[in-house]
Amino acid sequence: MSHDPLHEHSHDPRWKHDGVRVVPGNQLDPNTAQTPGMDRKAAINFARVGAQKLWAGTVTIHANAKTGAHHHGHLESVIYIVKGRARMRWGEHLEFTAEAGPGDFIYVPPYVPHQEINASTTEPLECVLCRSDGEAVAVNLDIEPAEKPEQVLWVDPTHPHGGV
Repeated sequence: MSHDPLHEHSHDPRWKHDGVRVVPGNQLDPNTAQTPGMDRKAAINFARVGAQKLWAGTVTIHANAKTGAHHHGHLESVIYIVKGRARMRWGEHLEFTAEAGPGDFIYVPPYVPHQEINASTTEPLECVLCRSDGEAVAVNLDIEPAEKPEQVLWVDPTHPHGGV
């Protein structure tokens, strides 16, 4: 019989309270850093589950709404589009734009000024958001946006010529 170190401590009582945690979707915490135009709710953070290196939650942007310009300091962010159509603007004057839909992921590097826009006039935009630290950093910015942002196609190894 082989030695299995993963199951060696399976009856250790500390895992009962310090192991896997489930946060029901109807128990997310709205008491987090907010940006005008969106509702963030925390699911996973230090206060809720003891997470020390990440933050995860949901973001909802109402139909025909947009957030204020902001950045998240030193944090990296990943946005997964669950429902709706997102239009992202970014840059010193929010001069660049790209769109994403259900099933798409958006990566936002540290300190990048950006704005999320719900591209639909009738449906909410629902997303899952993950950040690289447990901090809830949202630095709201006073930026005068460019009138006509330059559209930037998503370019990756699968779509080397870009795609919308």
